Amino acid sequence: MPDLQMTAPPADSLWWARDRAPLFVSPAASRGKTGGSVAFGALVLFVCILILNPQAWFPVLKPLRIALLTSGVAAASLLLERWRDRKPLGFSSEMVICCLLVAWSFMTLPLSYWPAGSLATLTDAYMKAVMLFWLLANVITTEHRLRVIRTLLIVCSVPVAVTALSNFVAGRFLPDDKVVARITGYGQGLSANLNDLALMLNLLLPLTIALFLSSTSKLVRLFCVAVIATNILGIIVTFSRGGFLGLATIVVVYVLQLIRRRGADRIWAFALVIAAALAVPMLPSEYVDRLATVKSVDADPTGSSQARWRDSVAAAEFVAQHPIIGAGIGMDFLALNQIRGNKWLKVHNVYLEYAVDLGLPGLALFLTLLYRVFKGVRFARKRLEGVPSQRQLFLLVQALETSLIVFAICGFFHPIAYDLFFYFIGGLALAACAVTQQTLSVPPGALMSEPIRTNA
Repeated sequence: MPDLQMTAPPADSLWWARDRAPLFVSPAASRGKTGGSVAFGALVLFVCILILNPQAWFPVLKPLRIALLTSGVAAASLLLERWRDRKPLGFSSEMVICCLLVAWSFMTLPLSYWPAGSLATLTDAYMKAVMLFWLLANVITTEHRLRVIRTLLIVCSVPVAVTALSNFVAGRFLPDDKVVARITGYGQGLSANLNDLALMLNLLLPLTIALFLSSTSKLVRLFCVAVIATNILGIIVTFSRGGFLGLATIVVVYVLQLIRRRGADRIWAFALVIAAALAVPMLPSEYVDRLATVKSVDADPTGSSQARWRDSVAAAEFVAQHPIIGAGIGMDFLALNQIRGNKWLKVHNVYLEYAVDLGLPGLALFLTLLYRVFKGVRFARKRLEGVPSQRQLFLLVQALETSLIVFAICGFFHPIAYDLFFYFIGGLALAACAVTQQTLSVPPGALMSEPIRTNA
């Protein structure tokens, strides 16, 4: 029998055996060249639309659904780029947890108190938040892009704060608040509600502080001081108790962190304490009286503190009765109607909102997601702390860590479980972690382990 000579097949015939990129990896591991300029441009527009809500001021834009359009363009261009360059999608473990939370929300739809309402919440508000979370974590691939988004958010905070101050000066108050005069909100978007407006300004305020501390330009620092003062005044005129707690959290976190450092940073810590002490006597007496109701629920003349405490107790009772399957995503107000009567009000607590709607499994998934994001950005800050050449990135990461702390505390007073607030800051935090990994040449996933010392 003649010998058979084995020859290698042409390379094109081995298309089926080519190495293929894994589908689920961390965003940092899927980044090579910058790319994605179309996706980043669309993301910038998406962020502006979410915060500034131009549809409220220009009704002609409403039929265009510009928020959906820009987010769709950003997502489609990102997916197209990843497919063209044979890159993975960039699903970190945090994104997988987020997807599990969405999946659990979908699985519980048939048992919802109002399945159609839950489906609307899931496909509209919540999917928009999840989309933003994924886009921020994957499109912001460089420190430059991170700084661009930071500057954009700082600039976008100004119209929101100025509108709050303008409403206060012009006497544009809510007609229903007869005991305490409270201003109208901003537009019809994220800041339409006064408490949400205060939360938005609190979440963005650390970014302005970071730019102030990192900049060497007197003009930039003067701009930052003006923005910080405007944002603080905007928070105060909302008369939001949760807004005050968020503001106090920012002051405490920065004082504790700055005072541990040397040089100018420690001086700024003392300056912050002095400024806070001088500002307290200048607060309006009505504002001080409203803040006093935080520790004395029964002293609130508006009855809102008593109502929120009542709803929190009712929510805890419902969770005790339905620990696994809740009322369905977005249906906590229907569940509370069964416990404390028909008030048609949501529970003002993110954590109880998840527990009532999605049971303890849903709450556990959200708490895991919050913890993972916070742990990553905290370790990123610690790794950057000993690298003087990365001071700007360090201060930006520190600002995002502070914003996450603000959300974690203010979440006890806001019904915003499926809104964009956490997913906004969380997506930026994941992007900052990935940028830190690239900057310090840290292996993917290392930011989730104990920090190591890095020489300057």
